[in-house]
Amino acid sequence: MGQALSATETEVIDACRGLLAQGAISRVGGVWAPRVGGAAQLCAMQVPPDRLEQVAAMVSAQPGVNHNYEREHTINLWFVLTGCDAAQVEAATSAIEAQTQLPVLRLRMQRAYRIDLGFDLHQPHSNHHAPQQAAPSVISADMPLAALLESGLPLTPEPFSPWAAALGWPLQRVLDTLERWLAQGTLRRLGLVVRHHEAGFTANAMTVFNAPDDAVDALGERLATQPGVTLCYRRTRAPGWPYNLYCMVHGRHRAETLAALQTAISAAGLARLPHEVLFSQRRFKQQGGRYFAAHAPSSSPVIAPALHVG
Repeated sequence: MGQALSATETEVIDACRGLLAQGAISRVGGVWAPRVGGAAQLCAMQVPPDRLEQVAAMVSAQPGVNHNYEREHTINLWFVLTGCDAAQVEAATSAIEAQTQLPVLRLRMQRAYRIDLGFDLHQPHSNHHAPQQAAPSVISADMPLAALLESGLPLTPEPFSPWAAALGWPLQRVLDTLERWLAQGTLRRLGLVVRHHEAGFTANAMTVFNAPDDAVDALGERLATQPGVTLCYRRTRAPGWPYNLYCMVHGRHRAETLAALQTAISAAGLARLPHEVLFSQRRFKQQGGRYFAAHAPSSSPVIAPALHVG
């Protein structure tokens, strides 16, 4: 980072610490490719408005919840649960149902066409992307390092040395493993993980489509290549929820986001499909996924916790 910015090591570390304290970044760490380990599930609830903050707090208290948003819809609370396997995710989902006495829609991912929030902060709607390919999973022997990476890099002059000490590994093994993950696509990228709200991208639109099962993959692949689409995936339908194709577009303003979204929908040939646009209203929790937390070494370096933001 210092070389790219013509800055000293101390300046880079101080800047990262400042950005972390401000909430502008969630960590200096990695972004995993889809399905390289653990399990995740998008969930949704229809919460009475007078209970929304109370229920959102209960949901956010679950350690496996990494995103928790209010969206503009009668089904108004949307969150993502992560865990080491599907059984752990289901147990957490059932615990939320029991605690809130409200049903949870389980919207499991079937295929990812694009998952990448590394969009251009200056021209977020200008770049075209190719569909992403499946990447090798994290092997069991490397999962303790994966758990450390999820928490974020220690902001010290030799950040990988504390990891090597905690794992009881030679430093070179840590470096070689990270380089292998990046080369094979298991890690999409390693660097600053920016919080898009704090970067000015406050208009966050999730669009859901009811696509024919025999055409959804072709449509999803086409939609994933459109400028401005950062997330695109196929999910299971649920009772009372007929949608199976999802995409996300972020923008600085609602009008800008809607314009980019409508352009993407038209260009992908989806305009005639039944669909709904759900803008986010409030963010109750945002942090990185915790797929490998159960494998963290007991002597893990202490990292600043992710912020819970209302």
